[in-house]
Amino acid sequence: MKLTNVTVNKYKSILKSQSVEIEPDITTIVGMNESGKTSFLQAIAKTNYFNSDKDFKFDITQDYPRNKLVDFENSGEDEEILSCTYLLSDELLNTISNDLGKGVFTTKIFSFTYHYKGSSTVSGIAGNEKKYLEDKLKTLALASDTKKAINAVNSLKDVAAIVPLESDTDFPAFKAEIKKIMDACPSGWGNSFLGYHIFSTYIKPHMPKFWYFDDYYHLGGKININELNNGANEERHKTAKALLELARIDIKDILSSSDYERYIALLEASSNKITSEIFKYWSTNKNLDIEFRIQDKDGLKYLDIRVKSQRHKITLPLDRRSKGFNWFFSFIIWFSKIQADKKSDYILLLDEPGLNLHASAQADLLRFFEDLSKKYQVIYTTHSPFMVESDKLNRVRTVLETDEGTIISDSIQEKDPNTLFPLQAALGYDIAQNLFVSKNNLLVEGPADLLYLTVLSNILETENRTGLKDTITIVPVGGLDKVTTFISLLRGSKLAVASLLDTFTDQKGKQRVSDLIQQRIIKDKHIRFFNEFANNGKSTADIEDLFSKEEYIKLFNLAFDKEFPTVKITDLDSSIDTILKQINKVIGKDRFNHYKPANKLNQLGVDKSYFSANTLDNFEKMFIEINKLF
Repeated sequence: MKLTNVTVNKYKSILKSQSVEIEPDITTIVGMNESGKTSFLQAIAKTNYFNSDKDFKFDITQDYPRNKLVDFENSGEDEEILSCTYLLSDELLNTISNDLGKGVFTTKIFSFTYHYKGSSTVSGIAGNEKKYLEDKLKTLALASDTKKAINAVNSLKDVAAIVPLESDTDFPAFKAEIKKIMDACPSGWGNSFLGYHIFSTYIKPHMPKFWYFDDYYHLGGKININELNNGANEERHKTAKALLELARIDIKDILSSSDYERYIALLEASSNKITSEIFKYWSTNKNLDIEFRIQDKDGLKYLDIRVKSQRHKITLPLDRRSKGFNWFFSFIIWFSKIQADKKSDYILLLDEPGLNLHASAQADLLRFFEDLSKKYQVIYTTHSPFMVESDKLNRVRTVLETDEGTIISDSIQEKDPNTLFPLQAALGYDIAQNLFVSKNNLLVEGPADLLYLTVLSNILETENRTGLKDTITIVPVGGLDKVTTFISLLRGSKLAVASLLDTFTDQKGKQRVSDLIQQRIIKDKHIRFFNEFANNGKSTADIEDLFSKEEYIKLFNLAFDKEFPTVKITDLDSSIDTILKQINKVIGKDRFNHYKPANKLNQLGVDKSYFSANTLDNFEKMFIEINKLF
């Protein structure tokens, strides 16, 4: 069966009742530190924890909100803590139908509610006792009068008052069966004896158990075996005990032995299975092995767990390797306890999983969770944007600490910017990843370049001349510094990248491009400069130099007619290398907005007649060379 909803009320920082929908596969609980995420997860775990553990039992003193604890303890009243709503599987419903009769039980959803002072209630479970009796009569050898008498009643209780005839062969066994069902029903259940029979016999044994795991369950590098034997049940010992159980090793056997070879062999066999499972998802470093040693020291015995690097041929204690690997290793060990139970269903409650993992390893962990969710429901808390899948935001529930206590809500309702930050960051990261909508990407410095290239490419294609290939996406990145950064970040992303740059004379710009080539981040053949295509006879050029001076000055004057006096060809100083610098000198500015003339050209909707043959040739020559790069 599946958990579909949790209603939590007055538990630690949760001061008022609130209902939380649970996804059938994975539910992500997002919130800041100390917002109440762990409290919510632990409250769920305490309803039906997978083993007997004092840490996972409700306790009034520890769990009831402190500011109202004294009043509650002296009130004589009880309070609901948590109500879990479950959806029954078709398989279980078919089993009930086959055993008790079709139509006797048709409910698919029920709720189990837990109270602070020990009681619990079930709602939504009721058997149709009338239908049950009708179906039973078809299989029993009874006199017709007895059958009529049974048909006239509606409940199992009424059957007890019927006096059988001598020919009612099956009546004694039938009455005994009914009495057994009635006797088992507790007084507080209500009138539906059959409902309790269905719940206790078929449903309660199949209710999923909760399994909780957090960062405190990690293994240490050196484990005191004597402490484990003395009944230590601290969180730090739980995973160590699970490791020995997985290897089928009795702690007492180790303590009474002086030959540890067999135990080490059993541990290694178990760890080999664990590490092979880890490396399906651990892409960070696959050159690791686990080694075990058992040592005697000062009358005590220790299990020493070390991680060996095959690459560097050294070993280190497990707790001195990366915390991320330790978390994964400890998780698989602890998880093996429930994997071994084939008879029960489990819901995994994971508190801040992968907190110490690199972003790419967190992506591996999400892939692991997706595989786990095929068999188990998974509910996990996080505040990492890399643990939020931007294409599955329907799975997210947000947790916010307010003056009214912890508030848990659907992500679409959340307004707090700090709580939403991981979701916004995840979405932003996804947008950045999908910014390059083409396999082939041409990086340019700014949006003006984008407009000029787009307009001229379209005009040339209209004239059946060569424009930029449709498979190439123009990406303006905002300056030379950002071009180099983009190229560096995109390395290894399986995208084809080329750059079209203004030619620069400053040493800093030259050095940046030289460094990219020298470090083999980009090949020199994938960088093109505008001076290669401009006919200005200069060694430097911007994209604006591909136009004739008359064309560009006309665009400039249209774009800045209210900001600057009209610029004339005769005003320009031809000894200066680029048209932009020549205009800067005329208007007395170090720089003007280069985007405005480009935008003006785009607004004009011009055709080939607007440009000289020389301008069209310059752009076509450039497009031919750029297309070759891809």
